[in-house]
Amino acid sequence: MNQTIPDPEFKFPNPKTTEPKERRTQRFFEMLPGVLTWSTFILMLVLSFFVPVWMAIFIIIFDIYWIHRAVHVTLFSMLAYWRLEDGKLIDWWDRCQNIAHPEQYKEQLVDRIRQFKESLREMPLWHFHERKIVRKNIKRTKKILTETAELIPLKDEIWDWRSIVHVVLLPTAGEPVDVIEPAIESLLQSNFPKEQLIVLLATEERENPETRIPKVEYLQDKFKDKFKDFLVTTHIVADGEMKCKASNAAFAARYLMTYLTQKNIDYKRVVFSNFDCDSVVHPEYFAALTYAYITNPKRLQRAYQPLPVYHNNLWDTNAFARMVVTGSSFWHLYQSLRREMVTFSSHSEPFDTLVRVGFWPVNMISEDSVIYWKCLTYFHGDYEVQPIHLPLSLDAVLAETYWKTVVNQYKQNRRWAYGIENFPVTMRAIWPDKIIPFWKKMRISFEMLEGHYSWATTSFLLTFLGWLPIALGGSAFRESVLAHNLPFITKTLLTLGMMGLCVSVPLSLISMPPRPKHYHWTRYFYMLFQWVLIPVVAFLSAIPAIDSQTRIMTKHYFGEFWVTEKMRKRQ
Repeated sequence: MNQTIPDPEFKFPNPKTTEPKERRTQRFFEMLPGVLTWSTFILMLVLSFFVPVWMAIFIIIFDIYWIHRAVHVTLFSMLAYWRLEDGKLIDWWDRCQNIAHPEQYKEQLVDRIRQFKESLREMPLWHFHERKIVRKNIKRTKKILTETAELIPLKDEIWDWRSIVHVVLLPTAGEPVDVIEPAIESLLQSNFPKEQLIVLLATEERENPETRIPKVEYLQDKFKDKFKDFLVTTHIVADGEMKCKASNAAFAARYLMTYLTQKNIDYKRVVFSNFDCDSVVHPEYFAALTYAYITNPKRLQRAYQPLPVYHNNLWDTNAFARMVVTGSSFWHLYQSLRREMVTFSSHSEPFDTLVRVGFWPVNMISEDSVIYWKCLTYFHGDYEVQPIHLPLSLDAVLAETYWKTVVNQYKQNRRWAYGIENFPVTMRAIWPDKIIPFWKKMRISFEMLEGHYSWATTSFLLTFLGWLPIALGGSAFRESVLAHNLPFITKTLLTLGMMGLCVSVPLSLISMPPRPKHYHWTRYFYMLFQWVLIPVVAFLSAIPAIDSQTRIMTKHYFGEFWVTEKMRKRQ
């Protein structure tokens, strides 16, 4: 079998380049986010002093824009939540097995709808709940029928699900067994055949052997016969590599290349899931992922993203960490309905594509999103994330003490915000590319820059901007009608903007995992009242973004990947 090899003509920019011209370009784009953020803060003060009237007008316009954006995000989050709930009710395994013959499957679906309608006619009118369920099943099946009919012209391009092999990478750099074991157990609970699942446990040589070796031996003994294979790698940091998740993943992927070649397994038939080692998958995830992969003619130009939630220990962590991860989950719900969605945390890619692009850069911290930008560059902009509307549960930050949990949450947010390091290399990659349309380059540039800029500045603007012209604008401005009304206007607008909480709070409560038995039912009140922290959490969440942008701007780069400490509360 002729396997794919890394494309020798593809060169992704090196963030550590020493070539003078490339270095100047790299430094320009490294400095740009931090310069924009700090210029905003300085201009807030300067303009409030010299032109308070214009600043007051800008404040009102900005608040109106913020309301519009808050409403937009809230509505998209609601729609994505409904799709997520609907995704849980779909029998993806049934669709996966039958879609290879879409005409026959279409007839099956037509027959199911007929049976549902017959049962509805025979059901007593006062069985309201049962009738409602049947009507929902009819609606859901009709939607699947429409999607199936659209695939009939593409039937020759649909692959057989039995030819697909899934490899699940679980990189670990010190996480204990009780964190990793539930992730592997969740793979066993999947309804996809385990004979087509390979677990790849990627350990680090720098982890203390006294903990690493017993951990590996325990997991191997327990799971070695439960999957197609259970592989283990031990990464040794090489020259030119950072101590980071990307270098570990690249090492494990290169080992997998050799393994697959020896087993005569086609790279194109392998879907590689790069998961955090605490990732607990939904039982239908691999069936849904397989369905998405085998039905998409551009399967090799897609990444596949489940929706991250932090339910593994959500009841155990403190309110501050819960608010942060809840906000993160809502943000990814919103992003799942946008074409601009970028891979985050645990996700899946075609292994053939990973081989072509040469895997992850081994000298960057942000491995989960940079691989998206690298693949997008390789395919000249024709690369997208296909959301899988099923949850994937992760650990929220939890440490031995309340304060340490807060500190670790800050460090995790700072690492997420350090994803702005992708901006310089992506700009250096896409702008010289004559195939990528100009409008797409502009959209990518704006999306990357605006997202991190808003993260760093919005909370400060909303908190302080409304008062700065009054405080610094002088007595003449303070006596004006605009100054007298400015606090009332901004307060009213911000109150309207916070109405999104009327949606966010109920959604967060109904989507929570079941309450552990060792917690009293009154803890639900604690989960409700924690939302009073949202203004504080939103404000403090901006600081890690400022921190990361400032570090890159001033060349105070991170030297290694900070691994979030993970623990489980003993019952």
